[in-house]
Amino acid sequence: MYTESMSKFVPDISSKRWVIISPSRIKRPDENGNRKKKKCIFCPGNESLTPDEIYRLGPGEPNTPGWKVRVIKNKYPIADIHEVIIHSPHEEHDIEALPLAQVSNLFKTYRERFNTHRKQGQVLIFCNHGEHAGASIEHPHSQLVVIPSQINFDTLSREPMNNIVRENTFFNVYCPDFSQWPYEVWIAPKKEGTIFGDINDEEIDDLVEILQHALKQLIKIYKENKLSNLGFGYNYYIYPRENWYIRIIPRFIHRAGFELGTGLSVNIVDPAEAAIELRGINQDMLKVLSKLKKY
Repeated sequence: MYTESMSKFVPDISSKRWVIISPSRIKRPDENGNRKKKKCIFCPGNESLTPDEIYRLGPGEPNTPGWKVRVIKNKYPIADIHEVIIHSPHEEHDIEALPLAQVSNLFKTYRERFNTHRKQGQVLIFCNHGEHAGASIEHPHSQLVVIPSQINFDTLSREPMNNIVRENTFFNVYCPDFSQWPYEVWIAPKKEGTIFGDINDEEIDDLVEILQHALKQLIKIYKENKLSNLGFGYNYYIYPRENWYIRIIPRFIHRAGFELGTGLSVNIVDPAEAAIELRGINQDMLKVLSKLKKY
């Protein structure tokens, strides 16, 4: 018998696409819009308020303070395996503001959890940062969901390397010609044919440095050209298959009826121009952001 706590995968035969029916998700907590701030269940000292701890980096016994990165089961799961990865003990600071050593801890945790589940299905790690990016709890966190291998989903394969923004020893940052969102940024390893779970510590250190730099550049663009009363929001995910990458989608705009009705994306910023601006080159002549304000 199907119960509200279970999720089910429903296929559309004609399109070969799937939808997940998950009634329990409606019960998720929502801190946004509450005038009186509630106790943060992800902060140190409140471990008893969350589901049991699955994994931690840092000293201490499970479900006690002392952790640097903490992983718990999601109380409102999308699938049978659904975890929450709490980025750090600091409620106010996320990847763009944390010390690089702490961001490395986070990505080492990603790697450990990815490898724990990689034989059980497609391991998708993703982050929603900010209210309009889908975050229901303010304390920075990511999620890991394992999707059965037979389920097809629309995650893009790695796009060709165009409009390079920056590079370091192991990674390239670029804005693909196919970018669907203004200032969309991809980070891809220079080594072909790899899976995220195979990344080593040296590569992680290289990755978090270039990721943090990209987020700082996006925040700078957003703050200099205030486009919303909401704080800066973004999503990112790690592609779960071979030739992995990280895709960062900054929420400069909202999707509307045309995109929802057609499945087509309208990107009002040329990815080549976005790459130039993300490199820090003056864009006054291009007037890119004037297009956003008129959208």
